[in-house]
Amino acid sequence: MFIRSGWHLVALFSLSVYGPGWADTISNDPAGVSAAISDPRRPAEQVKLDATRKPAMTVAFAEAKAGDRVADVMSGNGYFTRILSDVVGPSGHVYAFIPTEQIAHCSPSEIAGTQAIARDSSYKNVTLLTSSLATFGMPEKLDLIWMSQSYHDLHDSFLGPANVATLNKAIFDALKPGGFFLVIDHVAETGSGLRDTETLHRIDPIRMKNEIEAAGFVLDSQSAALRNPDDDHKRAVFDPVIRGKTDQVMFRFRRPQ
Repeated sequence: MFIRSGWHLVALFSLSVYGPGWADTISNDPAGVSAAISDPRRPAEQVKLDATRKPAMTVAFAEAKAGDRVADVMSGNGYFTRILSDVVGPSGHVYAFIPTEQIAHCSPSEIAGTQAIARDSSYKNVTLLTSSLATFGMPEKLDLIWMSQSYHDLHDSFLGPANVATLNKAIFDALKPGGFFLVIDHVAETGSGLRDTETLHRIDPIRMKNEIEAAGFVLDSQSAALRNPDDDHKRAVFDPVIRGKTDQVMFRFRRPQ
């Protein structure tokens, strides 16, 4: 059985408590995604992650395209910043956002990749932005805001924790009407809420969905591309047994027109 969601024909994998059916496959590869993944400027250590991070499927699911204005929030090593820069092309722009709280409390190695991009003159369409999470904002209205494997951190002590309701509303306001907020994160046990964000670095998808929808977003679709039924959700994401293979949820939220 198939349903149409946004611009893509997607397979109805299942119905879930999270909302719309899972988008199990995506029928087309937007122009520029394959070329972006093949870009020789990408560091070898990041290319090695492609098998598990599945950038072609995630970027296609986000519907990123040439000319888009995009923010990569908590861009870290710049894995997706580099790919999105190529996808949006010279007519688009990527804002790599690193909160000052992360700079103050995390190892410099966590953000070195993004800083390297900011110093690389070949990435002319990337701008590095820093501010506190409390004052998050963008220079222009955006088509897409991207947050990968870091939403759970917003609830952790090293980021304040952040006022998540305020930040989600600021993200909502930074988007154009119809714009997308793409969130990928490590799955915690159902019903666990925020229990594991600080220890296992996981979050209950239902809690995350409810928080984001409270800002005015609508869950547009979700993808099963990063799900792993063999992950029992009991180990920290950095545990060698599960690292790189965690069960991850991918939500695409939309700011209503």
